[in-house]
Amino acid sequence: MAKTVLEFEKPIHDLEQKIIEMEIMSSDSNMDMKKEIKKLRKKLVEQSKKINKNLSRWQRVQLARHADRPHALDLIDLMCDSWIELHGDRLFGDDKAIVGGIAKIDDQRLVLIGQQKGRTTKDNLFRNFGMPYPEGYRKALRLMKLAEKYQLPVVTLVDTIGAYPGLEAEERGQAEAIAKNLFEMSRLSVPIIVVVIGEGASGGALGIGVGDRLIMLENTWYSVISPEGCASILYRDSTQKKKAAEAMRVTAADLLEMGIADRIIAEPLGGAHRDYKGTAKILKNMILEELAAILIIPVKEMLDNRISKIEKMGTWEV
Repeated sequence: MAKTVLEFEKPIHDLEQKIIEMEIMSSDSNMDMKKEIKKLRKKLVEQSKKINKNLSRWQRVQLARHADRPHALDLIDLMCDSWIELHGDRLFGDDKAIVGGIAKIDDQRLVLIGQQKGRTTKDNLFRNFGMPYPEGYRKALRLMKLAEKYQLPVVTLVDTIGAYPGLEAEERGQAEAIAKNLFEMSRLSVPIIVVVIGEGASGGALGIGVGDRLIMLENTWYSVISPEGCASILYRDSTQKKKAAEAMRVTAADLLEMGIADRIIAEPLGGAHRDYKGTAKILKNMILEELAAILIIPVKEMLDNRISKIEKMGTWEV
């Protein structure tokens, strides 16, 4: 059960509490309450499906930010049979907002790179709230080049509110680091699968977001700016975030419809934050399936497809 409960999750939370209370009562009093508990579980599933079906765009943004949502390292630990984390960009330092290393999922070896947020205040400060510095993007690129050298596919896990906007990041070349990653990822000679596991905001997400396939978990969002940021600029009022989210069309379903995302991964009932193992299993199977399809494509054709995919993004009218 999730520790944090959003407003629209309360009906689910209340039913879960009732089920727990009845299970305890049944255990303590030796009363047979299996039928009542079964009915409540059925009602819980129906309620969860109903809520999920009617979620607004802003509510999906809230789920992407859920305090209990699994982060990159949570999923890596559950998906991988082995994982060796590598550190540093060999130029300045080691950015804790980006993690990366060599992993093995079943028999498939690959390089995994993810943006890592924290949960506690101490952990968030350590991870810089998941906002990478330039050295984070340079570390990611170093690992991608290592993958290319040893012909290992790359999988990136996107989850950031944006690249760090502070003065020191700009002094160390934030824009150049992201731009170089866009350029190098567009021509990297190994498969790249990009998975949005939470928030995908602005250039901070794009810095590890160019690939052959863009996959999004069901309750995630991806956009040039956050709904709050958009509302502040367009409506001069950040409280208009719900209106902005609707106008921006930021959800996985929206991006799939626009041809930006290639696939949506259904999350366990109620959201990824309610079932880490289930989410990791679904994600693991998807990664293996997608890699199997891309690895058989000749390199030149793969790169041509990647460039074509990027060129087709966005529409305009003359």
